[in-house]
Amino acid sequence: MKVREMVWWWWIYIAVAVQASIKGEDYVTYDGRSLIINGQRKLLFSGSIHYPRSTPQMWSSLIGKAKEGGVDVIQTYVFWNLHEPQPGQYDFSGRYDLVKFIKEIQAQGLYACLRIGPFIESEWTYGGFPFWLHDVPGIVYRTDNEPFKFYMQNFTTKIVNLMKSEGLYASQGGPIILSQIENEYQNVEAAFHEKGPIYVKWAAKIGVELETGVPWVMCKQTDAPDPVINTCNGMRCGETFGGPNSPNKPSMWTENWTSFYQVYGGEPYIRSAEDIAFHVALFIAKKGSYINYYMYHGGTNFGRTTSAYVITSYYDQAPLDEYGLLRQPKWGHLKELHIMIKNCSTPLLQGVQSNFSIGPLQQAYVFKEGTGACVAFLVNNDATKNVTVQFQNNSFELLPKSIGILPDCQNMVFNTAKVSPKPNKRITTLTKMFNEVDMWKEFKEDIPNFLDTSLRSNSLLEHMNTTQDKSDYLWYTFSFQPNSTCPQPVLHVESLGHVVHAYINTIFIEAGHGSHDTKGFSMDIPITLIDGINNVSILSVMVGLPDSGAFLESRYAGLTKVTIQCSESYIYDFTNYTWGYQIGLEGEKLQVFKEQSLEEVEWSEIDDSTNKSLTWYKTTFDTPIGDEPIALNMSSMQKGEVWVNEQSIGRYWVSFLTSKGNPSQTLYHVPRSFLNPTGNLLVVLEELNGDPLQISLNTISLVNVNSPFSYHHLPQ
Repeated sequence: MKVREMVWWWWIYIAVAVQASIKGEDYVTYDGRSLIINGQRKLLFSGSIHYPRSTPQMWSSLIGKAKEGGVDVIQTYVFWNLHEPQPGQYDFSGRYDLVKFIKEIQAQGLYACLRIGPFIESEWTYGGFPFWLHDVPGIVYRTDNEPFKFYMQNFTTKIVNLMKSEGLYASQGGPIILSQIENEYQNVEAAFHEKGPIYVKWAAKIGVELETGVPWVMCKQTDAPDPVINTCNGMRCGETFGGPNSPNKPSMWTENWTSFYQVYGGEPYIRSAEDIAFHVALFIAKKGSYINYYMYHGGTNFGRTTSAYVITSYYDQAPLDEYGLLRQPKWGHLKELHIMIKNCSTPLLQGVQSNFSIGPLQQAYVFKEGTGACVAFLVNNDATKNVTVQFQNNSFELLPKSIGILPDCQNMVFNTAKVSPKPNKRITTLTKMFNEVDMWKEFKEDIPNFLDTSLRSNSLLEHMNTTQDKSDYLWYTFSFQPNSTCPQPVLHVESLGHVVHAYINTIFIEAGHGSHDTKGFSMDIPITLIDGINNVSILSVMVGLPDSGAFLESRYAGLTKVTIQCSESYIYDFTNYTWGYQIGLEGEKLQVFKEQSLEEVEWSEIDDSTNKSLTWYKTTFDTPIGDEPIALNMSSMQKGEVWVNEQSIGRYWVSFLTSKGNPSQTLYHVPRSFLNPTGNLLVVLEELNGDPLQISLNTISLVNVNSPFSYHHLPQ
């Protein structure tokens, strides 16, 4: 970047800040130590809470609990596909009400960090991009490509102008002190060769030129152009972060992963309170001044919003769990750490840092201020044993893999490995079983054959491009008549989708699936053919769209090869054949999960047939009394989606077991705001052979591990 251009950007930035100062509003700048708000350096703890992963009725409680836990900033992505479902058509209603969410943050006296992206990844379908981008002629995402840059700039400008119109930037007296452009771009930058760095400079430029009056950041982007701040993402940024790319920028950690997202077939990742606290303290000891917990509350991936293979519950192991309940000791231990560090903020932000060895695997970081204030971090990197160290003529015992904090350089008041809050656990209380046959009605999908289809092709079509993400489901159908004997036919299917259900002459044969860590899968299924015309119907299913990597617009999903082997020497290859296609399921098209559409199909009593695949079930229930969170236990089902009062509470996939033989998720959150006091409509789409008579409704509460009694939690 040319020096002249850098100086020009700085003048824009400074001019806006000065103007805000004259008006008496907050102004945000930074130096090599920290963000500076109204002339004061700030040491800030932040927590990610994503507004569409909860409900407006939960926002106040979630933000309040974060504040009580010592969080200063609420950080959120902006979800492009939710807000612009079609070009130029915008939606900021209900769970998508970004303005209301930011104003709730402001009402509770906290700051906000707005990660506009607009690529966000976030285990969100298509990385947050609206799928209509895919059909823009000549588009290549996230590079120096004019069609993409046009729509990216348009949406970024839309969001910034919306925030400005509501006076939500700190320079206007609002809570937003930071904005983010792009997201972890350096992970893919090399794939775009010389166009990658050009795009980085362009993205930084469009952000700065929007004149928000607050700094912009780029996470995991070591070449972030001035004045944009490069930040760290990960679990151990105190060890892995190379630091700001300029001595005039502060050291910031935009994603400290409090656990990790979970995929179907995967066990939950448990990250201890001690480990999080250790790395927070280490980052502070190395002059870090902004740490964001990703996630502080993960929430729920309602509807079809998850990315490929990601479960409906999101970061349930965060300090606030999926339901918004405190997860102890994580929440309490971090709260105590925040109090300790904030009490030392003056020497940490104003003092001179020194560091030196106090043992083979031990280090001291000391901050001294001219007034005499002093704070020390004594680090023990030995994970195997306690260690006694000498510091300023005193002996201190450090627990394994821990950091002792001395707020006066004399007395160790806090150790990251010493946890005082008592652990708790969730308990479920059964409130209703749906175990009576007459509670339920069912509607079975018809299995389409080739003659039922109107979309035809002489080849296998790509799944996502064909469905345009209007449905998870795409039927591939063909008809054929064997021209010779085929005594032991085997259907061979190869797919780059996620799930396949195979039917021969409308009879379900077998299902197969891939996994998060494999790009494709194949099936070999012994089948029975009839004399004459045979109809083969193969249902391809996506469980979320990809959310990361370069050239997202060019990804392929769906069937790639289909054959029927009659013998070792005779194989029918249908890969290049006349195929008929049907997008989605009939129940989806008729929206049978909506009250006004229930009469569009004929519902019947549940039968006892063995063929339960592709069946819709409906029933009603009353809301449990009280204010405890509510969840459906779907452990008796296999795979599908659930709606309550027309709201999708997400996909379920109970039959995909982990290596330990457990489902990845069985409880599915039903926010109380979705419910009426009585007569709530429950609709379940089951793809395989689940048993709805074992579904149950439960309330969720907490107990201390060492106590049989539940304790109070803030209401949603």
